[in-house]
Amino acid sequence: MAWSSAKRLLFCLMICFLHQLQFHLPHAAATTPPKKSEGNKEDGRGKTLNFTLYQQETINKTGYLVVAGVAGAGVSQTTTPFGTIYVFRDNLTVHADTGSRVAGVAEGTSITTSLDGLQSMSLAKVTIDHRGHRGSVSVLGGTYNTKPSDYPIVGGTGDFAYAVGYLRSSPVNLLGQTVTYKMELHLYWPPYAHEAPVPEKPA
Repeated sequence: MAWSSAKRLLFCLMICFLHQLQFHLPHAAATTPPKKSEGNKEDGRGKTLNFTLYQQETINKTGYLVVAGVAGAGVSQTTTPFGTIYVFRDNLTVHADTGSRVAGVAEGTSITTSLDGLQSMSLAKVTIDHRGHRGSVSVLGGTYNTKPSDYPIVGGTGDFAYAVGYLRSSPVNLLGQTVTYKMELHLYWPPYAHEAPVPEKPA
């Protein structure tokens, strides 16, 4: 009789243990981080894209001084007077050579903000058709004419919608009528970007 009671008690304990196990195992599995091999290729941190183009600017052909400055340095290859407004629409090529393939255009304006004529505030729309990517990014920031300058990317369209990051512009050749700048784009899309709305493409 005592042995039968012990067996019934052991059976009841096993049922209770299995019942608890049923509710705890799925919870433990749900809290296990997914492996990279399970399709989590971006590791939850978003998407990045980096590439380089070259801005080709020809004075009085693709770039013009439209408002003369009032003080400070004179007009030269690298300087303009304080308050000068300069407008440009320059081709972007895949190599520093001006004859290489055109992959986009940079259009915008700059205003000289230093008396030595070397610094300005610049804004631009950079339209790109390169490596299977089409769209534009907009930048706004400070320029130092003879040194690399970093501009924050403040927005994008097309394949670059919701992109953030920065654009670095570095002088390559400042001699002659046509000057060349190396333009490095470092783009990043936050993890939520694929869920954000995008405008429909016109028919």
